[in-house]
Amino acid sequence: MFNNKYVEKVFNEFKLKNKGQNEYIQACQEILESLENYITNNSFIEENALLERFLEPERTITFKVTWMDDNNQIHVNRGYRVQYNSSIGPYKGGLRFHPSVNESIINFLALEQCLKNSLTRLPIGGGKGGSDFDPKGKSDNEIMRFCQAFMNELYRHIGPNTDVPAGDIGVGQKEIGYLFGQYKKIKNEFTGVLTGKPITFGGSLLRTEATGYGLCYFTDRALTYLKDDSLKGKTVIISGSGNVAIHACEKAQNLGAKVVAMSDSSGWIYDPNGIKLHYIRQIKEDRKARIKEYLLKAPNARYTESKEGNPTIWSTPCDIAFPCATQNEIHLDDAKLLVKNGCIGVFEGANMPTTLDAIHYLIDNDVIFGPGKACNAGGVATSALEMTQNSMRMTWSYQEVNRNLKQIMEDIFDSICYTNNKYSLKENDLLTGANIVGFEKIMYAMLLQGI
Repeated sequence: MFNNKYVEKVFNEFKLKNKGQNEYIQACQEILESLENYITNNSFIEENALLERFLEPERTITFKVTWMDDNNQIHVNRGYRVQYNSSIGPYKGGLRFHPSVNESIINFLALEQCLKNSLTRLPIGGGKGGSDFDPKGKSDNEIMRFCQAFMNELYRHIGPNTDVPAGDIGVGQKEIGYLFGQYKKIKNEFTGVLTGKPITFGGSLLRTEATGYGLCYFTDRALTYLKDDSLKGKTVIISGSGNVAIHACEKAQNLGAKVVAMSDSSGWIYDPNGIKLHYIRQIKEDRKARIKEYLLKAPNARYTESKEGNPTIWSTPCDIAFPCATQNEIHLDDAKLLVKNGCIGVFEGANMPTTLDAIHYLIDNDVIFGPGKACNAGGVATSALEMTQNSMRMTWSYQEVNRNLKQIMEDIFDSICYTNNKYSLKENDLLTGANIVGFEKIMYAMLLQGI
């Protein structure tokens, strides 16, 4: 797998330590594969054990969360916070509430978060957390009681200069509000300890839209630089129909693209006339219903159920693909279909939605591949802007936040391009460049701060 013996040794030790954590091991392999040549040409990395120091989390916290539902039944969930690396700033990363959450998921997300945060060039380290609690089907009072119980344990480990969590899947403004309220009661202080807050008590304008908008800003910059083109006139497919997918669709349409397909866990819709986003919002945001209901409003659309043997959304001909649902949703067969149907770019809105063999196939077939750690960094970038506003006791205008977000996303692409040119890498391989840029900043910070 690896030609460099040091890299191979580190990876084998990592696998042994983290046996059974498949997502975490996959994320590590992807990073090490892309960094191997860089490490070979920089012997001080091995001499100072910088890989080992980077790949070992600084702190892993697990805790019991006991809460009571509306029928006075007691439930027990498991909570996590992985404080991965603080060499360039306080830990920063979201909280995910979803039944799929486990140690492997949180570890892989935290590792990716370190590189993502480093890419923004903002002074924030990497972390991630969450619980296997499922907010779907729960009343607001049940969600509030769970969040309060969760914060009763988490508060000991976070703070505005230590660790600043945000939202993720299953954790929106409502959940952040409950978490913040409980922290404030326990600590008797009003600080910017959480981001993604409602505007009324310290949230930032554009935070909800930031990840989807940032994805489109990054993509547009990549198309301009690499293809002398833009999103205008492009046919786009987007997996998912949650916050990231909806705002990616909104911004892509604003930039002149035609979005023709979206999905949820039950299946996907194809509308040859272009997705009517207001229908999607009514279905997913207002009624929390299944995306199949789109056909009631758009009879010319087609619905395909997600089940074995049925074509996936990636079989739809497109110019640009935005995977915005979850990890490992684009497999090798999907990548082959995308290439066959003329796709010129895959830009990840989700975290690690493309398998390793699919990534290699896309890059080898001249498709621009934008990794999630670069493409979806707009969310954490705007969270960092919220931290700045909280520290200054100020609120910036929508225009100012949007201008900063767009500049950060374009700067991320430019730094990757510069690195690709510097090391004579494939220009469509934005993954290798992103990993080098992100790792370099963290590596030198660790080196300069001693052991």
